[in-house]
Amino acid sequence: MGGDGIIEIRNLQVSIQGEEILKGINLTLKKGEVHALMGRNGSGKSTLAKVLMGHPDYEVTGGEATIDGNNLLEMEPWERARLGVFMSFQYPQSISGLKVGNFLRKSVVAIQGENAPSAREFRTELNEAMKKLGVDNKILSRYVNDGFSGGEKKMFEILQLMLMKPQFVILDETDSGLDIDALKTVATGINSSVGNAACLIITHYQRILSHINPDYVHVLIDGRIVESGGPELAISLEEKGYEWLGEGVAS
Repeated sequence: MGGDGIIEIRNLQVSIQGEEILKGINLTLKKGEVHALMGRNGSGKSTLAKVLMGHPDYEVTGGEATIDGNNLLEMEPWERARLGVFMSFQYPQSISGLKVGNFLRKSVVAIQGENAPSAREFRTELNEAMKKLGVDNKILSRYVNDGFSGGEKKMFEILQLMLMKPQFVILDETDSGLDIDALKTVATGINSSVGNAACLIITHYQRILSHINPDYVHVLIDGRIVESGGPELAISLEEKGYEWLGEGVAS
């Protein structure tokens, strides 16, 4: 999973069932950078995340997305994962019958291949990660997300992130449904994992950005990035909403 660690998105246009969702996205994500993507519901934030991960329901109608110069859009989702692309889902799915411990170990081996830690090394890393997140060992014998609370599902997503050590991290509203303490814990896990990765955080709220300092903040309105800036942009959005940016934006 080597490489320069750059995802480049150029004039990306995406539709679903004939409806245009993304209308020309331009974005460059580099290793070591944290980008926050903000916007109202329905603006296209989750669509961008799913397209980068290879969701089959979306049709790319124009533009490109490359990973270290290679065409990301031509790859299967598992190929993207092997190259180090990781996505934390807004609504993680339950998998009854598959125990968490087995899922984590097999996932790490599948992604990291010959670079995967030995069973003993994995156990050490797993215990350290669970301790950092305050996750009880009992979770390992439970089925993946089966009966998990919303907060437990989000914690489990970050536990996967910490163990898989991806190069490109996409976090789709990981902060939704978390109380203050859980938010801080999740942020700790994210901060410990993204130092050498390119990270895209999709969120509605500035609050998680108080714990994960983004290098850049982008605002998505009606399928287009209409404003980019530093962390101060997120604060402005918290104070003023989106109306001041929406004015004058072509549909």
